[in-house]
Amino acid sequence: MPKKFNRIHLVVMDSVGIGAAPDADKFFNHDVVTHEAVNDTKSDTIGHIDEIRGLAVPQLEKLGWGNIPRETPLKTVKKAEQPLAYVTKLEEQSVGKDTMTGHWEIMGLHIQTPFPTYPEGYPEDLLEKIEKFSGRKIIREANKPYSGTAVIDDFGPRQMETGELIVYTSADPVLQIAAHEDVIPREELYKICEYVRSITLEDSGIMVGRIIARPYIGTAGDFTRTDGRHDYALSPFGKTVMDNLNDNGVDTYSVGKISDIFNTAGVKYDMGHNHDDMDGVDRLLKAMAKPEFIEGFSFTNLVDFDAKYGHRRDVEGYGKAIEDFDGRLPEIFELMKEDDLLMITADHGNDPSYVGTDHTREYIPLVIYSKSLKEPKVLPVGHFADISATIADNFGVNKAQIGQSFLESLL
Repeated sequence: MPKKFNRIHLVVMDSVGIGAAPDADKFFNHDVVTHEAVNDTKSDTIGHIDEIRGLAVPQLEKLGWGNIPRETPLKTVKKAEQPLAYVTKLEEQSVGKDTMTGHWEIMGLHIQTPFPTYPEGYPEDLLEKIEKFSGRKIIREANKPYSGTAVIDDFGPRQMETGELIVYTSADPVLQIAAHEDVIPREELYKICEYVRSITLEDSGIMVGRIIARPYIGTAGDFTRTDGRHDYALSPFGKTVMDNLNDNGVDTYSVGKISDIFNTAGVKYDMGHNHDDMDGVDRLLKAMAKPEFIEGFSFTNLVDFDAKYGHRRDVEGYGKAIEDFDGRLPEIFELMKEDDLLMITADHGNDPSYVGTDHTREYIPLVIYSKSLKEPKVLPVGHFADISATIADNFGVNKAQIGQSFLESLL
């Protein structure tokens, strides 16, 4: 069967959820004031941003963002009478609301054992092993979920004086080590992170999705993280659709942290990490413009929505970031060929108005656009993995563990 689309571009607006999932009562945030556990049943990333500060997103509006089924219609994102794209929302089947689980399910895996997170920080025995290997002490006060910029603001001056390691985590299953490059050179930091990756792979009691090296420079009050970030990730627990594409000679392009999330599995061409989301769009455009990219699949992650605004509970910044992305869509449309397909989605929620600072268990929006589509409409509610099943169907490769293709519905 011939391909319907020669190129498919998938863009993940990291954490841009669209309302509590049916099982949100089983997932919790910890109220930063009362410290009580509050379930995610009232979370709604897009809905609350729309309600609190409004959204001016003319491109997404024309595509049909306001047509996605909701109990309460969006106030400032209107329904399009004749949407340019197919739209729907998707439910997660896997047990988790983290980045790796979301992306792995989008690519067809069913994660039934959730990745653990460490809201109280990492256990003392792990810290002691890191200290023994590195010959450096660890700042215990930093060992908890922390903003990456706040942690170096708070402990960078101390690290410059003592040479201690800044080990911290987040709402994701990650262990991050921040180090000033004048105090702890990159090569030393990388060796420490490689060691931590090795021992966490050996120790079944400490399951960490990614070990992340976070070098920075500057002086107190003016620290800046550098482009020396390096992720040491777990490989997916099974073959994804991206693997199946790559194995069958279909070119695959990674933009942003996609290559890290999948530990390079299934990635043929890596366009590199994004400095920010606008740089991520630039990298996607660069991939789309490559003369040799005639057919294949590009997979882009734009993380600022989550990392810079969701976890920091910055409603205004989050809304502005969505509007900035919306403003770049015409450039993406311009580089799309008649037989290109663009899908815009998310990987979980992170409601910036919610009680805690963790991700939120939500549906994700899905926008499906091509210049060749003749009858865009609202599709039935599906599941994350339907995205990869559709991609597999289009390129004639096997789907992964789960997912149902909606390719035949795209007319």
